[in-house]
Amino acid sequence: MALVSADSRIAELLTELHQLIKQTQEERSRSEHNLVNIQKTHERMQTENKISPYYRTKLRGLYTTAKADAEAECNILRKALDKIAEIKSLLEERRIAAKIAGLYNDSEPPRKTMRRGVLMTLLQQSAMTLPLWIGKPGDKPPPLCGAIPASGDYVARPGDKVAARVKAVDGDEQWILAEVVSYSHATNKYEVDDIDEEGKERHTLSRRRVIPLPQWKANPETDPEALFQKEQLVLALYPQTTCFYRALIHAPPQRPQDDYSVLFEDTSYADGYSPPLNVAQRQHRTPAGAEDPTSVPSPHSSPQASSSLGLAKEEPEA
Repeated sequence: MALVSADSRIAELLTELHQLIKQTQEERSRSEHNLVNIQKTHERMQTENKISPYYRTKLRGLYTTAKADAEAECNILRKALDKIAEIKSLLEERRIAAKIAGLYNDSEPPRKTMRRGVLMTLLQQSAMTLPLWIGKPGDKPPPLCGAIPASGDYVARPGDKVAARVKAVDGDEQWILAEVVSYSHATNKYEVDDIDEEGKERHTLSRRRVIPLPQWKANPETDPEALFQKEQLVLALYPQTTCFYRALIHAPPQRPQDDYSVLFEDTSYADGYSPPLNVAQRQHRTPAGAEDPTSVPSPHSSPQASSSLGLAKEEPEA
């Protein structure tokens, strides 16, 4: 019943989103005439080579109208983004409900049948579609935007992707990409699934061993303080794997659609680091804690290609 209700609500939201997109285009078309007037007025001023009181007053009125038009379009776009966020949330809830119920559709096969290539493609898509945080003038980026960590009392929700510190088969500690199954407030522990379909492992971990991954990308042009900085030590998801390794930020992104450039610790290279690799904001997290006594292994093979990657802050054990 819950799945049917979610489908109905998603259909409603898609209809509302379509209407908002139409409104955006109508608003943009309506404001176009005013923008043309601004351009023509500036051209006349250049031709006459003077700024008369008439042109000054006219431009003030035109720019006031243009500002109001831009704000109106911005409000519509924000409403559309809210609809998209709600649709994505409902789709995620539906996926989790289907997982619990043991129901899967063709696009979301059971864990036991998902091939690694499919998993890597899904992770890359997840990284590419992470929403960009767009605040109002004066707003500060919220927790879990870019490099900004979660608040101290934050609890990741079922279905959230996290970096989880687990013991490998050989007994070594490693950070893996995982999905939250549940959280117990009584024990302050998470249950997480290894995202790697070949692992089929569920782990019970303390909060110190689970790091929430970003929910928004940070915009380098408006919120550079929400990005990891050059030479910052981080954990990064290695290409074509679901494990995090130590890396240095080589260069932060310059535009919203850009990736980070990182250098993985790698003893097979003379300087101890691999050549630069592109890393998506989606799976980046906070700086690796140098005081943590447990070292994170470094990959000893050269990367074949850049992929959906991530950074995470390594927290010291309590």
